[in-house]
Amino acid sequence: MFTVKLSELIKEFRLEKLRMDESDNDIVITTSDVNRPGLQLSGYMEYFGTDRIQIIGKVETTYLTSLSPQDRYKRLDEYFRTGFPCLVLARNIEPFEEMISVSEKYGVPLLRTDDITSRFMSGLIRYLNVMLAPRISEHGVLVEVYGEGILMLGESGVGKSETALELVKRGHRLIADDIVEIRRVSDSTLLAAAPENIRHFIEIRGIGIVDVKNLYGMGAVKIQENINLVIKLELWDNKKTYDRLGLDDQFTDILGISVPSLVIPVRPGRNLAIIVEVAAMNNRQKKMGYNAAKVISERFMKYD
Repeated sequence: MFTVKLSELIKEFRLEKLRMDESDNDIVITTSDVNRPGLQLSGYMEYFGTDRIQIIGKVETTYLTSLSPQDRYKRLDEYFRTGFPCLVLARNIEPFEEMISVSEKYGVPLLRTDDITSRFMSGLIRYLNVMLAPRISEHGVLVEVYGEGILMLGESGVGKSETALELVKRGHRLIADDIVEIRRVSDSTLLAAAPENIRHFIEIRGIGIVDVKNLYGMGAVKIQENINLVIKLELWDNKKTYDRLGLDDQFTDILGISVPSLVIPVRPGRNLAIIVEVAAMNNRQKKMGYNAAKVISERFMKYD
């Protein structure tokens, strides 16, 4: 299970600390689910996820304002007693005295943002989905070609980095070389990036380490990209039969998600950069409903 420290979240969203102990920086967030405590403030605590970040906006504040100080303290006391990770006040809302009191009583951090409630919630959920996502590392190269995230896999020395460098020269972008960190951010999306310490660097045998960002400019690199296609590069095997039509779709399973994949044999004289470009464009066409292999197959069947 992956976690996010509360201190990291505060830094990411520039949250104001209204009441927080130094030790609270080490509180860990374990779920991307968040909660607006409408029912909980009214006293209904069934099925309440105490591991979720709590967010209070204008609606909840208006409700609490309508209560007497005694009732407000009682409701907030029951709510804070559950021990959730923290409470964030949106819209720069001023905290009630009773809220500060029970926050101190139960040691629950009280934070604030000037962002509107819905926008802050959506940004927070998106951030936590990425930070808490299941992940793996692959030995490969990730490039963006015509808007498609292409993950190139293969044995060391097969030509992955050289192909990526040629693609960068042709106007495409490098995301990761050597190590690709892949996260499953939803049931259908894989987001990948390079480890921070080797980001934007590429290794070319015979030359050494090349800084792609400094050599080709900011337009030649990208921080992260979805994986849309997996290309497996392998040395040409004369005894092996390779797919020549592409009628049968192939997939590679990554973190439980099936990603379209191709096997491309490598031998001297093949321009791999052009092949990867065509593969990227063809993959986009397939997603838009056009499959050239099926079209030509149907034409042959028509004339038989």
